[in-house]
Amino acid sequence: MNPLKHVAIIMDGNGRWGLKHKNSRNAGHKAGLSTVEKIIKSSIKNKIKFLTLFAFSTENWKRPKKEINYLFSLLQSFLSDKITELNNQGIKLKIIGKKNFSKKLNKLLSSSENKTSSNTKIQINLALNYGSKIELINAFENVQKNKEKINEKNIVKYLLTKNIPDPEILIRTGNTKRLSNFLLWQLAYSEIFFVKKLWPDFNEKDFDYIIKKFKNIKRNFGKI
Repeated sequence: MNPLKHVAIIMDGNGRWGLKHKNSRNAGHKAGLSTVEKIIKSSIKNKIKFLTLFAFSTENWKRPKKEINYLFSLLQSFLSDKITELNNQGIKLKIIGKKNFSKKLNKLLSSSENKTSSNTKIQINLALNYGSKIELINAFENVQKNKEKINEKNIVKYLLTKNIPDPEILIRTGNTKRLSNFLLWQLAYSEIFFVKKLWPDFNEKDFDYIIKKFKNIKRNFGKI
């Protein structure tokens, strides 16, 4: 059976779910938070050490300002209400991406990281204002600036995911089959599962099914 340390998820379909069920994209974003909590619990149950969630991309700034503001207020409320509970569960939070938000949210993100920094049960990497192309450009620039040889080892140490193993699994919900500028380097050998369900409809049973399927895949990494 294949070992599994790291699952990455593109949580797609919140807005579409909200329009379909509540005539509001924001209602879908709110419903998606319940799925996040379920999948965190399921990850702990499955002894997964790293869970990376794509919450807001560098391209998402193109969305209507009203929706962006709602997303950040939702995140702010979630962390304010839940960070103590997450900490008590032994969950470590790490933000991947540039903290380019309001002073209040930046402070909350940093304090949440600091508060949970010594936890070891699972690490939740929250990709916020994250874009893989920018991450790779910054890594190459750092290699060049430090006059180091351009090789895999030196590039990896400047990625936002340094000291985190590459994901063995990528899940994308929402019936969309693309990577959307997410972990382009890190996903080189990940097993990719595209799911038709919209994110708020995704559940523990779906997650467990993917994990079970992954564990029985023959992984060659270029060999026969």
